[in-house]
Amino acid sequence: MTVLNNLTNLIRIARGTASDDAPSRKVLNIEALGKTPKAERPFRVTSEEEDVHHALFEAGLYLARQDAWATLGDRIREADAKRSLTPGGVPEADILAEGARADAVTAATRAVTAGDELGAASIMNDMQLVLEETPQDHGVAYVVAMAHIDIGWAWRGEGWRQDIPAAHRAAFFRHFHSAAALIDQYDAFELDSPMLASVRCALLSAETQPRTRASDDYEDLIDLAPNVAKYMRALGNHMLPRWFGSYERLEHEARRTMARTTDVWGAGGYAWTYFDALTVDDAAFALLDGDLFCKGLRDILNRQNDQHTVNSFAAYTGTALEPNGVNSDARQKIAACFDWIVSEHLTEVHPRIWYAAKGVWATRLEDQDRIAKGRQRASTALDRHAKGLPPVTASQRPDT
Repeated sequence: MTVLNNLTNLIRIARGTASDDAPSRKVLNIEALGKTPKAERPFRVTSEEEDVHHALFEAGLYLARQDAWATLGDRIREADAKRSLTPGGVPEADILAEGARADAVTAATRAVTAGDELGAASIMNDMQLVLEETPQDHGVAYVVAMAHIDIGWAWRGEGWRQDIPAAHRAAFFRHFHSAAALIDQYDAFELDSPMLASVRCALLSAETQPRTRASDDYEDLIDLAPNVAKYMRALGNHMLPRWFGSYERLEHEARRTMARTTDVWGAGGYAWTYFDALTVDDAAFALLDGDLFCKGLRDILNRQNDQHTVNSFAAYTGTALEPNGVNSDARQKIAACFDWIVSEHLTEVHPRIWYAAKGVWATRLEDQDRIAKGRQRASTALDRHAKGLPPVTASQRPDT
């Protein structure tokens, strides 16, 4: 029996289904989702970024199901070496690998939910056997390492450390250690592989002293792929006090990253590093240079003006940014960016982005409801803009 057949049987048992066909994608009629104010720009239920992401994910999923691991490893390594990106700037290698491990991670996560440690371990044991069929293939090794990390997080969950059962913590560390042992066999710089360097950053959560390594690990990663915004955004998030840094370190790393990536992004490295941190931690505004952040947004869109990125910035500045709080001057300047982002760059509206910009707390909504809510938010913001009104993210009261 091939590794695929064995793995597929385990997956089917965990899923409780005999079919491994990929779910079909529904094309929704956005006009039927409810009445919202009209905007001049078309609403796209499915964006170019989403289409490309879906195609890459399905390609990785298909090749894994066909037991075509050598072909899959070639595609992942080629995409990584070429720094191939989606229109929105996401590494293609990441998405291919996500699809390749999707079945195993889904099945193992269901086993974790059921408290079946042996069932989850069996699936990963078969994933390990794939490595024997593709020796020294760091593309396949990346898939397996990230599967370990995903399943490790499934065991740990998102709760506070003291609330996690000891057995779950132990399983978390076992999976992370397995991923580390696998990736340690390869040198990211010798192989010119940012995806391998990204695993080192993903493993920081299991390090005994992550604060001393975080800056160096992210510096290595960003130096290998300075054009990938995803890595700078992850750096900023991990520099928050809740992870491995402080607000002072966040500001320091944002300026340091900007200096190292000026030839690629101008001041954009500063904005990218802060972007996710600001959305999850309101106190991250404390040391933010509002003028520099806004300059960074301009520099980014002068270099990368795909509509996925434009919608992300428009949704943040026009609907998600909290108008009041620490550093109100910076907030006002960021809210003012909505006008030029919409006027100079926005040509179509992606409702899912506008929905997600306000947070992920309501992700249990059906996709149709998310689209409807995102469309409503975008329509409201764009109607205000068309009438010459400030966005709702602009402060409605003077500073006190």
